[in-house]
Amino acid sequence: MKGVTILGSTGSIGVSTLDVLARHPDRFRVVALTANGHVERMAEQCRRWRPDYAVMADEEAAGRLAGLLRGEGVGTEVLAGRDALSSVVTLPATDYVMAAIVGAAGLMPTLAAAQAGKRVLLANKEALVMSGDLFMRAVRDRGAELLPIDSEHNAVFQCMPPRFAEGLTGHGVHQILLTASGGPFRDRDPATLDAVTPDEACNHPNWDMGRKISVDSATMMNKGLEVIEACWLFHTTPDRIQVVLHPQSIVHSMVSYCDGSVLAQLGNPDMRTPIAHGLAWPERMDSGVEPLALAGVNLTFGEASTQRFPCLGLAFGAARAGGTAGAILNAANEVAVAAFLGGRLPFPDIARVVADVLERCTVVPAADIGTIMAADGEARRLAGEYLQTMGRRN
Repeated sequence: MKGVTILGSTGSIGVSTLDVLARHPDRFRVVALTANGHVERMAEQCRRWRPDYAVMADEEAAGRLAGLLRGEGVGTEVLAGRDALSSVVTLPATDYVMAAIVGAAGLMPTLAAAQAGKRVLLANKEALVMSGDLFMRAVRDRGAELLPIDSEHNAVFQCMPPRFAEGLTGHGVHQILLTASGGPFRDRDPATLDAVTPDEACNHPNWDMGRKISVDSATMMNKGLEVIEACWLFHTTPDRIQVVLHPQSIVHSMVSYCDGSVLAQLGNPDMRTPIAHGLAWPERMDSGVEPLALAGVNLTFGEASTQRFPCLGLAFGAARAGGTAGAILNAANEVAVAAFLGGRLPFPDIARVVADVLERCTVVPAADIGTIMAADGEARRLAGEYLQTMGRRN
């Protein structure tokens, strides 16, 4: 029986992971669950799963959770803070770590899991966007297993030749094709985007996701982060990655080969499929997802324009720049998206904030975690300055 720790258990990926685990009680045991501030939801999960540990982001939330569980006789030990996140992923009882914390906050515990030689089920893009070389070296040097859980990267992984890490060209791979739905504003007149509300931006046509990721999908920054992540996962360059609009979200991604073949992974848009794949690999197991009914399925594809989606172009630029560019891009975007969700920034200005910060920040080699976090902090500072300047103009 494999022990599983879930980073971000109360989010959409965490909830889907628990749904898959519930279908296989003979194969998996929940060792630890972690969350930011959803105390009541975490209490429900602890009652159901009885993990050894539950970790909350701060002492106040942890205290509330501990009080709830103590009153009900649940023996889960409650911890708080960033150090606790890293401690539960390195426990001897933890075999697999589902890394599903959104944003830069997920970097350190996900890196700790890799350094501890665990199977890392990677649903946190930012770990590779911010620290790709450092992270991949930890996976290699510590004997960890890294399996992508994002539906696109998981699809590419399934379509790749077995020894792709030895070099894509030598195994006949021509190009990676990442599909993108285009989000809720794919066909909307760009001149009307100033009036977009957070609720509109979060109303994704195909996927049920958290608000930050939903906004990233609407700007296509989410796809840009996936481009950077794919470079590290599949040992390639951004010039060998193409983003293709696919509104139906049925083809999750494709791999093009030198002989003219294109291999694709298809399925209903449900994250339980890649989650089950990562948990069971190299086997297959039931995910709870209905098989795709091909009769009547209409698949269309189109070009992903960086003029319509400037955040996608910014991410390609960061991928080519390398070094700390990914950390700078991600940090500026997190600040800008938070400002948009808080009603302090028009939707089109998300890209303008990111572009301004990338222009003003110096990109240096991402040699160590201190350098990466310094770049992250500087980018957040500059993004905050930009927002303050905009506020004074208004």
